[in-house]
Formats: sequence, structure tokens, C-alpha cells
Amino acid sequence: MRIVVTNCNTTQEMTEEIVRGARAAAGPGTTVTGLTPAWGPESAEGWLDSYLSAAAVLDTLRTYEEPYDAVVMAGFGEHGREGARELVDVPVVDITEAAAHLACLLGRRYGVVTTLERSCGQIEDSLEAAGVGRNCAAIVGTGLGVLDLADSDRTTRAFLTAAQRAREAGAEVLVLGCAGMTGLQRTVGEKLGVPVVDGVGAAVKLAESLVSLGLTTSRAGGYAKPLPKRRSWGAEAR
Repeated sequence: MRIVVTNCNTTQEMTEEIVRGARAAAGPGTTVTGLTPAWGPESAEGWLDSYLSAAAVLDTLRTYEEPYDAVVMAGFGEHGREGARELVDVPVVDITEAAAHLACLLGRRYGVVTTLERSCGQIEDSLEAAGVGRNCAAIVGTGLGVLDLADSDRTTRAFLTAAQRAREAGAEVLVLGCAGMTGLQRTVGEKLGVPVVDGVGAAVKLAESLVSLGLTTSRAGGYAKPLPKRRSWGAEAR
């Protein structure tokens, strides 16, 4: 089985970290390839970055020519998943909804701990669109930017502080609210005393399950193939 994981930003080091987490979750016989957009923001933090990122990720998938069986979109709360489902003929699993779906199997209410507070509304909208927003007790920012997550000690401290706020709001399960946090669940899970779900790992396992079951995106209705028409992409338009 071949899974491609799309980073939502242009930072190659983050792609490599995400791929390490994805490979750790993947089962025997599954290969994971990371894709980094050639253009777009170096980190996705806000609406403008998110829309740019979505277009860049779709462009990356459109031009990727190697065969693959599923796509994991590794941008927490970022846009583009619906477009990707129209674009490609394999299952597309977004880490945001994958983490939330698994969290709902583990507790009645979950909380998301993310990066900057400005991302919370965007994540809330993404969870609502996926149908899992009603089970979310809180979305809490750590105050760290995406690129700050490379400092593991600082990230762990900030996560634990924010996680306590989510727990106080009623969260029984916690979700890592950024692909750059992948791997953190191993260091904070025991300290918090509740399950901690990593969206990258969750998405990889769900993608494997869909492929194994022979399931892919429905073309009846909302995710029908795009209408045939002339479309100009980026540099092609100039």
C-alpha cells in the first residue's frame, strides 16, 4: 500500500518530521511518501495562509505522477480536503477529522491543543464541517507558532499548560492540533492521564483501513468529479 502525505507548508524539515510520524504509525507493507508544496506559506497560520496552502497542495497532487493508494492531508484545520476528494481517485483523509473521529471513540468529549489562538476559529469550522464539532469541548492555543514547535521542551511545557485548560473545559480525550506536534503524544500522554490522539497517525491508520476495505470517495453528489472546463494553474496562467 502506498500513501502520500501532503505537508500544508513549504518547510521541508516539517515534512520530514511528519513523515517520520506517519511511518511509525503505518503497518507492514505500507510505504509513506511526503510531499512538500513548491510554493505557498512556510507555515500555515491564519485564513490567508490556509487558502494559499490549499491551492498549493492541490497543485502538488495534480502534478504528482507516481502511483499511490491514498492521500493523508497533514494540515490541522487547513482548507483543501474537499477539493482533493474531487481531484483524486483514491481515499483522502484529513488529519483534523481523522483525529476527531478517533477521539470520539475514546471519550464523550475531546479537546484540541493547537498553536496560535488565531487558528482556533478555523479549526472549529473544520470540525463542524466534518460533523464532529458537537463533541469538541474546547480548542486551546499554546501561543507557539508552527515553526516554534522544533523546540521540543518548550512545546511540551506549553502543551501541558494548554491541555489543562482543555481538561477543565470537560475534555476527556486530547488531540494534537498541528501536524508539527506529531510524536508529542508519547511524552505528554502519561502526564495528562487521558488519551492523546495524533492526527497524522490516526489519518494513516484510517487511510490503510479504507484501502484494505476497497472503499474510496463517493462520486454521487458533493464529491462528483470536477466539471470539464479550461482551468489555469499558477505559472500556467502567465
